[in-house]
Amino acid sequence: MSSVLLPSVAGMFYPEPAGELKRQVDSLLAEAPVPPEAPPKALIAPHAGYIYSGPVAASAYRRLLPAADKIKEVVIFAPSHRVPFRGLATTSADYLRTPLGDIPVDRAAVNQALGLPQVEEFDRAFEGEHALEVQLPFLQRTLNSFRIVPFIVGQANGREVSEVLNLLWGGDETLIVISSDLSHFLDYDSAKEKDQRTTEAIESLQPGAIDFDDACGRIPVSGLLVAAKEHGLHARTVDLRNSGDTAGDKRRVVGYGAYVFN
Repeated sequence: MSSVLLPSVAGMFYPEPAGELKRQVDSLLAEAPVPPEAPPKALIAPHAGYIYSGPVAASAYRRLLPAADKIKEVVIFAPSHRVPFRGLATTSADYLRTPLGDIPVDRAAVNQALGLPQVEEFDRAFEGEHALEVQLPFLQRTLNSFRIVPFIVGQANGREVSEVLNLLWGGDETLIVISSDLSHFLDYDSAKEKDQRTTEAIESLQPGAIDFDDACGRIPVSGLLVAAKEHGLHARTVDLRNSGDTAGDKRRVVGYGAYVFN
């Protein structure tokens, strides 16, 4: 019998009614610019409530539309905000559910990753965790039919993440998604300065230049930077803003960046 991982933050981070969610995501995507370039192999997108980070996330996801039929597999990594654990957690579920429908989990790929010592099946890491879930409706509205290989990253290092990435790297049919916000709760000008330094580290593929408080997804980001360098990818920033630019107070902001890798 198939098992389904139910959504935890529908109605909080994004709308719960399917029609409203579809309209909001489609509107965000429509407002994002699309330069004439190849769809990315990997992307980094933020994971706050859509009113705050949705426009920034959409600027990365819209670039997937030309590959809507080509991308069939999404390997996604998000940091843990709620449950402390060692290594990387994946799920026992067969499907991840959002108000837009069920996304099949690639159990064969999950089992392959479980062969690595840093990966374990730990469903509790997904309970109440928003960082991975908020990416799913964007994927559902930009890709036509795909399977997902989901990971929540706990206490690990970039090399452990990159080892999983290299195992599941695939070809043009496989997309890699990293979920991360940038700085947290600084004033507007301080956040802009810090986030610009983090952006320069991402663009130059220098994980060692990203400190603990630069990005909540520092570990999965670092893993992607390591793997990107090994695979000869180049990183490019497509949007860099913070909650003071989108829907928040400028006295205490959270940074959001969108990056693509080709």
